Amino acid sequence: MSNIIRSVSPHVSYIASEHTWIEGKAIQQLETTANLPDMVQVTGMPDLHPGRGYPVGAAFFSQHRFYPALIGNDIGCGMSVWLTDLAVAKQSLDKLEKRLGNIDGPLEEHLLADIPAEFSHCYSLGTIGGGNHFAEFLQIDEIFTPFSALDKKRLILLVHSGSRGLGQAILEAHIREYGHHGLEQDSPESGDYLNQHQHALDFAVCNRHFIARRIMERLRTDGQQLLDIAHNFLQKTSVNGIDGWLHRKGATPSDRGVVVIPGSRGDFSYLVEPHPDAESLFSLAHGAGRKWMRSECKDRLSAKFTVDQMSRTHFGSRVICRDRQLIYQEAPQAYKPIDTIVDSLQQAGLITVVARLKPVLTYKTSGETV
Repeated sequence: MSNIIRSVSPHVSYIASEHTWIEGKAIQQLETTANLPDMVQVTGMPDLHPGRGYPVGAAFFSQHRFYPALIGNDIGCGMSVWLTDLAVAKQSLDKLEKRLGNIDGPLEEHLLADIPAEFSHCYSLGTIGGGNHFAEFLQIDEIFTPFSALDKKRLILLVHSGSRGLGQAILEAHIREYGHHGLEQDSPESGDYLNQHQHALDFAVCNRHFIARRIMERLRTDGQQLLDIAHNFLQKTSVNGIDGWLHRKGATPSDRGVVVIPGSRGDFSYLVEPHPDAESLFSLAHGAGRKWMRSECKDRLSAKFTVDQMSRTHFGSRVICRDRQLIYQEAPQAYKPIDTIVDSLQQAGLITVVARLKPVLTYKTSGETV
């Protein structure tokens, strides 16, 4: 494990095998974050990459004070996984895409009555959003560890989304008032933020539920939820006997059961059983992690690949993304190979791989602005 969890300084480390590419700027951002007042430990995951001031794919543990800016604007962003009743062998991609249609707009009228009252004002509930968010049907490629909930004959639905504009509004209001200085844990201001934070967490869970529900209704099927877990949130906890605040920004908890680590839309995803460990701040990678900045993707790829070519993968799967800029920004080439991420976590003794999943149909956007 010592060769995989690499120490940068007494309070900074990151998880990477010799085959895992980690950008130097991301490590610099880890070190900068570790110098914030009351910060105890900072750990980068194998999918670590630079963010806007703070790294993505990392966990941060502090005492006495916490930092909403480390969580970012998508509080509660995470993954839910459903085992659907759709038979793998009977699916046509053309029919799936046609029946799925456009799910960028507001929820269907008959679903509105089921919205919890506290979220009734949120127009974007049940929508995926932009960036790296998606909904994806996958089939089980291989099962490595017995897991009773899996069925190779049925499609799996993976939903990756968060709190949409709600988390953005919470962060913007906080930064306007307090900047990046953080909040003392027992102050009235910290209590106000924690209440808003919980509201956004609840909204994000609800949002993923309604995304999955409307997709399965469109396809006239049902499903069993296997997991729902966030990777952008704040948690009051204890690490190595120290009580404090664990911030996760693109880091999946390792102490809440089986989780999914998705690759890009043209790569495998993995269902894994975590082995919680304080050295990793009880966290794992949340995905493949970016290699390229969004702003450079179209220039690097558009001369080689048309939009139609980008909507197909080497697996034979299909990508629904009618935003010409986004389809290049989210290209598989812009992400690290998922196998290097999973291998790093395995070598560090942090996971056991349960199953490998192969993409079938990925939905990002039908082009409407939400």
